[in-house]
Amino acid sequence: MKALGCPCIAKPSALLLSHIEPPICHPRLSPLFKIQNPHEYNWNKTIVSSFVNRTYVSPTRQTTSRNPKGAAPSRSSLYSRPSLLEMKNERAANRARVYEFLTGLGIVPDELDGLELPVTVEVMRDRVDFLHKLGLTIEDINNYPLVLGCSVKKNMVPVLDYLGKLGVRKSTFTGFLRRYPQVLHASVVVDLAPVVKYLQGLDIKPNDVPRVLEKYPEVLSFKLEGTMSTSVAYLIGIGVARREIGGVLTRYPEILGMRVGRIIKPYVEYLEELGIPRLAVARLIEKRPHILGLSLEELVKPNVDALFEFGVRRESLAPVVAQYPEILGHELRPKLQFQQSLFESIFGSFGSEETGRVIERMPQIISLSQSSILKHVDFLRVYCAFSIEQAKKMVVSCPQLLALNLDIMKLSFDYFQAEMGYDSEDLVAFPAFFTYSLESTIKPRYRMVAAKDLKCSLGWLLNCTEEKFRDRMKYDSIGIEEMEMEPSFDMTTLMKPREGESDSEDDEDSDADEYI
Repeated sequence: MKALGCPCIAKPSALLLSHIEPPICHPRLSPLFKIQNPHEYNWNKTIVSSFVNRTYVSPTRQTTSRNPKGAAPSRSSLYSRPSLLEMKNERAANRARVYEFLTGLGIVPDELDGLELPVTVEVMRDRVDFLHKLGLTIEDINNYPLVLGCSVKKNMVPVLDYLGKLGVRKSTFTGFLRRYPQVLHASVVVDLAPVVKYLQGLDIKPNDVPRVLEKYPEVLSFKLEGTMSTSVAYLIGIGVARREIGGVLTRYPEILGMRVGRIIKPYVEYLEELGIPRLAVARLIEKRPHILGLSLEELVKPNVDALFEFGVRRESLAPVVAQYPEILGHELRPKLQFQQSLFESIFGSFGSEETGRVIERMPQIISLSQSSILKHVDFLRVYCAFSIEQAKKMVVSCPQLLALNLDIMKLSFDYFQAEMGYDSEDLVAFPAFFTYSLESTIKPRYRMVAAKDLKCSLGWLLNCTEEKFRDRMKYDSIGIEEMEMEPSFDMTTLMKPREGESDSEDDEDSDADEYI
């Protein structure tokens, strides 16, 4: 005999305390109980049934009665999901409260539309307070309001921690963020670390990388294979030594952001037009890379025109620029007008021709102060007792006199008068005497000449190297051509190869003309 049971109950002996649906029995089996009219049955009552003399109790079940036609259904769940319209209205209300908060601080939120912002005012207040701690003002935030979209924990703190570990000083964070606030949006792994690695690959020392970033934080936004690589390749192509690239970029990292075809190449070609050889231009860039940042049309070309206007000869322009490239970065015309007026007030007459000769021999004259010029002219006039014409001739011939140490000039003049036995006109003819060291050059050479009882000019005595002077001491007489030497700037000194520099280094990558 087989016992038949309901398949929906595994253990009929168990006491069931959870809700169960009405049992659905096998069609061949009769139900344990029948409901004649299901709609009239009240499920709120406790159902007690018995299986094999066992009883179970089912919890009450609340059924939803049929709603009249057109009536809204009632909600039986404890949690109700808002509609899309309600969610949109809530977001708009939250954003309006955040905008109201920012407006109260003086921040203009017009550019924040469409930007993901904090839902609550409290979170936005934390962001603004954090930016204030970094030194940024309301004006700074208004200059780049999108910074308010950066999370403090997810964006700002990781970026600032990374910069700090590199060595960027906290005292520079304010200026750093004012120049390049977009860095707070960057990913350390994806955006910042590859740029730092690239800079180190350009022979920028690890200790210098943070200084480069402090000077030019915008470098963090450049693509590795874009402007940075082409500018470096062009400089190497014109003759800048590879081992000097790191130092050049450390002193003037803005080069990394310069376009070759628009900025660097036109500047180099213009200097070549002035008569400076390309290799000499490369040496100037190695020594003073900031000259590439001078505006060619707005500053350099007008300054060249001013030099011509004040008497500098075209053939002398290249040595002037090579001696003092910074001369192209000054507002020259007003400076030259001031200097010429000053010399006219001192010497009575001082035309553009004399001004041109002074600039050719000492371009740095444009930076000398009025007080320094007056003191040195007084020294020549009062202490040395030269006439106004003699002093003028000396200044035009050797304007370096106006920048020397007065105490050392006095010692040299005293020795000249007391020991050397030359006439004052000899000093007027060779005023560069004051530029030589008294102890290491003037005294030893004069003693050797005096010992041989030679009569020579001051120029023959001083204006030569030590090796050349020793050779002269072997002569029985003095050649006229050697007595008429005059110191001048030699352009070839800029193009001499350095020790260990091979010609192949200059020849390789010399296809700089391909950059457009």
